[in-house]
Amino acid sequence: MASTGGRRDSDRTDDSGRDETGEERADRLWGELLQELRVAQTGVQILFGFLLTVVFQARFSALSGSERVLYTVTVMLGASAVGALIGPVTFHRLLTGRRLKPQMVVWASRLTLVGLVLLLCTMASSLLLVLRVVVDDTIAAWLVGVMVMWFVLCWFAFPVFARHAARTGGARRDGPSVP
Repeated sequence: MASTGGRRDSDRTDDSGRDETGEERADRLWGELLQELRVAQTGVQILFGFLLTVVFQARFSALSGSERVLYTVTVMLGASAVGALIGPVTFHRLLTGRRLKPQMVVWASRLTLVGLVLLLCTMASSLLLVLRVVVDDTIAAWLVGVMVMWFVLCWFAFPVFARHAARTGGARRDGPSVP
């Protein structure tokens, strides 16, 4: 068993080439997750804040019953997304110092993914709410469908493809090649 800087080879957590213990890996992953959450939290909070102001607009009283239901669903989805994307903060606050960071990273990552799915749903229903005012309902539904496909492609399909390519050797592991 070779030793590197006070660590045993058995302390390495994966074959990524990083010389880190499980705790060091958890610290790194937690820092990366926080950076991702900063982007997502800001966007979802701005969207949710906007949604909350809609009811105070003069035109809100003219919405039909179905538009009010769509608005209610949109606000509830937005609130759920905010809750899920802020949830990792609570994990950190309640679990800090209890030597549970690896588990905390796993649960916070799952909660973040749920938050992103809820954000996708919030974006779709928000777009539908707005576009139904601007264009015909059928056109609005098609436009929202196209945007949902775009979000799914950008947020989920591309990362899954990249992960698959890396596993099968289709991607370079020594760093990105920027055109």
